[in-house]
Amino acid sequence: MGAEMGAEQPETIAAILAAHRAGTLTPAETVARTYQRIHDHNDPAIFISLRDEKDAIAEAERLATKDTASLPLYGVPVAVKDNIDALGFPTTAACPAFSTTPTHDSTAVARLRAAGAIIIGKTNLDQFATGLVGVRSPYGVPKNSIREDLIPGGSSSGSAVAVGAGLVPLSLGTDTAGSGRVPAMLNNIVGLKPSLGMVSNAGLVPACRTLDCISVFALTVDDAALALSVMAGPDQADPFSRDRPLGALTPFPAGLRLGVPRNGQLIFFGDKKAEAAYADALKRWTALGATLVEFDLEPFYETARLLYEGPWVAERYLVIKDLLASAPDSIHPVTREITAAGARLTAADTFSALYRLQGLRKIAERTFANIDALVLPTAPTAYTTAQVLANPIELNSRLGTYTNFVNLLDLCGLALPASMRADGIPFGITLLAPAGHDALLASIGRVFHADTKLSLGAKGTAQAPLSPLPPSSGDEIPIAVVGAHLSGMVLNGELKALNGRLIEATRTAPDYKLYALKTTPPKPGMLRVAAGKGASIELEIWSLSPSAFGKFVNAIPSPMAIGTVRLGDGRSVKGFLVEPEVLSDARDITAYGGWRAYMKEAATK
Repeated sequence: MGAEMGAEQPETIAAILAAHRAGTLTPAETVARTYQRIHDHNDPAIFISLRDEKDAIAEAERLATKDTASLPLYGVPVAVKDNIDALGFPTTAACPAFSTTPTHDSTAVARLRAAGAIIIGKTNLDQFATGLVGVRSPYGVPKNSIREDLIPGGSSSGSAVAVGAGLVPLSLGTDTAGSGRVPAMLNNIVGLKPSLGMVSNAGLVPACRTLDCISVFALTVDDAALALSVMAGPDQADPFSRDRPLGALTPFPAGLRLGVPRNGQLIFFGDKKAEAAYADALKRWTALGATLVEFDLEPFYETARLLYEGPWVAERYLVIKDLLASAPDSIHPVTREITAAGARLTAADTFSALYRLQGLRKIAERTFANIDALVLPTAPTAYTTAQVLANPIELNSRLGTYTNFVNLLDLCGLALPASMRADGIPFGITLLAPAGHDALLASIGRVFHADTKLSLGAKGTAQAPLSPLPPSSGDEIPIAVVGAHLSGMVLNGELKALNGRLIEATRTAPDYKLYALKTTPPKPGMLRVAAGKGASIELEIWSLSPSAFGKFVNAIPSPMAIGTVRLGDGRSVKGFLVEPEVLSDARDITAYGGWRAYMKEAATK
């Protein structure tokens, strides 16, 4: 089966699943096609280890005996970055001397397999996931799928190229400082970096344990969001795991506000084509109905400098210090130079940086008070492999201009193809929002990517029309919560016990005040005031079946009440309000912008 025939085959997860479910293509045929494509593509630097084809086909055939309707990734071939454990493969982190043989799957891989995915192989990376370039590996440099002279991007080089080249429709990367976003741009694919802790890191070779994040590469946003929904969820095996409900994809919201840097703050290192491509992307957002709001990017740049000039390099040193001591020559010279600096940092350096970071996080929180998401270039420019080999550290650092600060500030990100430049270099943008807003980014990102009408990856496959969003099940009723029922808060279990589904995180119109009530457990009361006389309050919208909604509302104690809450985009929804007569001895906490921020500060006192 040559490349010509392959181009007519379904490429996206959605198309492959549709063919599998319709019986026009079997999972075994899909897996065989994957191996044929890997053979035809003939780039030995993409995979560090590849599964035996007969073994993978046999697993695909066994899937047919299962209840395939319950398998959201039924027969989908997946590649996994080789710093993530997958049973049956060594885990090398692109360092042969470090190689280990795992006794079980990482949690993320186990969840993909349970959903019907077939793991094909382990992909190449910048050694120990240190780099954004994809050229720091003893296993060679994977060829960029769009233009062979360009770097593939790193550190998740093999995973991004495998999707861009059409070898697999889905791969896992990792993203500590941009490794799930920069290679996505350079290969014209989608790179989804979830909220920290949403996907378990159990079974991941750490780069920086406090910042690491397993990420997703796919051809479309819908495919990436589906993979995330399979992997997301808390895991007791990972102390950094957090219970972060994903939420559902929603229609493009009215009144969307996107942050763009102030005039003069953007950096493109003289790349005028990238600068023009970013300006064009902003015009596209405006045409889609978004309002662009300027914000100060400087504190974000300052945060980015903390990552490699501050104590987080010591986290990288901790991973390989034994190898540095026993076999330093087994480590890539550039990786060794960067990481060895971590040994010289002191505890005082660490606390000093943590204090500064906390201040920068507060500034970032204020930035998002009136902005739904930031829209930035994924990277300021692109480089050839020859350029990076000649100047490895400086050019790598430039590529992280818009990515290095993201995990330090606890943001989620979505890298999207935006355009193909006249010189054949792909350009991409990244959406960023506070942790927990992954579904919002996917909901708006899918519309933007479809609007570009760009072909998918490197194979020239046209985008299919956007799938209609599934209706919220039946006649479910949405309800807005602002306090103890928010995700992760003390009463959230009441909603979950009633099979409530998180639909979205959003804000009210600026017509409300929030008060801390003297209740056990602590709860806020939200009061409607004259238009524009209050503030925009953070809330979540959950949906309940009619019977569950009735039970929930029946159990609400005074002074809480259910009324109509007006949202910032003009919609109205039923939600929690408070009876005003109890507010005389309640504290006005409107300035916090939401219950979460208030409780976070209260916990530190």
